[in-house]
Amino acid sequence: MTRYKLRIACPGGRIETVINDPGVRRRGLALIAHPHPLHGGSMDNKVVLTMARTLLELGYVAVRPNFRGVGMSEGDHDHGQGEVEDMLAIAEFVRGRYPALPLQLAGFSFGAYVQTQVGRVLDSSKVVLVGPAVNMFDFGAAPAHAHVIHGAQDELVPLAPVRDWADAHGLGVTVVPGADHFFHGKLTQLKHIVTELCRN
Repeated sequence: MTRYKLRIACPGGRIETVINDPGVRRRGLALIAHPHPLHGGSMDNKVVLTMARTLLELGYVAVRPNFRGVGMSEGDHDHGQGEVEDMLAIAEFVRGRYPALPLQLAGFSFGAYVQTQVGRVLDSSKVVLVGPAVNMFDFGAAPAHAHVIHGAQDELVPLAPVRDWADAHGLGVTVVPGADHFFHGKLTQLKHIVTELCRN
């Protein structure tokens, strides 16, 4: 298992990215997007880390960028448009280094918005959307193979509009009882759900 930290040239400048590679066990690429950068979101968010560690254990190369203006990433927040462009550039970069591996997308909150847009451009085997902030951003249509994980007690993104959006696009929804937006005390449950969704 190897960990790389690098800055990848993207439309918004050089984007700080951590890549965790499981080595000979690798079976896919997982590109993981973090929550809103203007509200403390980063690649080290605990929900993002939980997803990355879970996917790494399953044999995925886990790729976690910091959006524009976060950590050592250059550029300024671009309300989703530029962040989607950067994600596409990062996907191209990692696919060039792991050309035979299928791509999977995962995102949390604002990151779920970004990955919904990315998933309409790139072919991916799966799209995992955790706490998608559908009440804050115009998500539009989602990839047909996307799946939503949401906290029953989410105080920032109520469950009802998430269910409405998911139902409108035929998406499965897994609700975590008692979980708030940041899954305080519920990360073990989140890990189990991601494992079941992504093990095949």
